[in-house]
Amino acid sequence: MTKQQLFEQIQKKRSFLCVGLDSSLDKIPQHLLRYENPILEFNKQIIDATKDLCVAYKPNTAFYECYGKKGWETLTETWKYIPNDIFSIADAKRGDIGNTSAMYAETFFNEASSEMSFDSVTVAPYMGSDSVSPFLTFKDKWVILLALTSNAGHADFQSQEVGEDRLFEKVIKISQTWATNEQMMYVVGATRGAAFGDVRKLAPDHFLLVPGVGAQGGDLGEVCKYGLNSQCGLLINSSRGIIYASQGEDFAERAREEALKLQQEMEQILVKAGLV
Repeated sequence: MTKQQLFEQIQKKRSFLCVGLDSSLDKIPQHLLRYENPILEFNKQIIDATKDLCVAYKPNTAFYECYGKKGWETLTETWKYIPNDIFSIADAKRGDIGNTSAMYAETFFNEASSEMSFDSVTVAPYMGSDSVSPFLTFKDKWVILLALTSNAGHADFQSQEVGEDRLFEKVIKISQTWATNEQMMYVVGATRGAAFGDVRKLAPDHFLLVPGVGAQGGDLGEVCKYGLNSQCGLLINSSRGIIYASQGEDFAERAREEALKLQQEMEQILVKAGLV
């Protein structure tokens, strides 16, 4: 999916919502345990209930890898179930020496070998350009680079001064020599608020993947105030606040209700900004 195609989906659905599929056996409704693959059934019903309200799905691969072979099968089948016109994100946070990153890229991008071909994968930049470049060799695929995250520990490194810049600013500056805004996005946590203004000064045209709205307390209005650009430029992720809205048999309906609330708020923002 190209940047323009993603923006067209945002305009069509009047939404820039990404639904995080952080699906865990100990959190999904108990009645699903009677299914052969409870997590896959959960994911399918969540997707069916929300696919007209969101433009992206983001399975966090840790929630699948922990179940071994069965988990990888669930991740594969979940990817296959995501509609083709919805942006898919493998939230894997990979990053290693070049030949290892090349294998990670094969894992998430090469359907012929792995049975998965996500549109994008999250990547950690700490080891530098040679750890990221193997992901960029795949045509029409995206790297979503960790820049300024929503967790409390972000301050340990990301906000530390490195010369004239904070580390996250240096990451954004240097990484733009590796790829254009047609192939690279950045993760910027919703709880960072006004820091979106600093990010936009450095990366005015990039899409930003924004976790932390909902259960983590990020404010959608504040994020959009500083982060919106001429093509929206934001994918706002909500995971627990949507998928775990109910533990009952109505979980899919309740998930839809929560997704609809966000979509309606996003529609108002897009209309006000003149983007739809």
